[in-house]
Amino acid sequence: MTDTPTLPPLPDRLSIDPRSPFHIAAAFEHEVGIKFNDKERTDVEEYCISEGWIRVPAGKTLDRKGQAMLIKIKGKVEAFYR
Repeated sequence: MTDTPTLPPLPDRLSIDPRSPFHIAAAFEHEVGIKFNDKERTDVEEYCISEGWIRVPAGKTLDRKGQAMLIKIKGKVEAFYR
């Protein structure tokens, strides 16, 4: 018998920003992929599956603290481990 590691389920809402209350470090132990409207996206900063949105950087625009400005896009969101 081979032991395959069981991965924890991905949360409904997840952010890559460690300052966010929705940042869960354990979820990033494995690479996470996001499908938005049936296309894989690699630039997602935050997502919410139940509300159906993702936040992505708005070009090269930065806020006054030097963080990327984010825009919210609504659609069908799927999260998975690669």
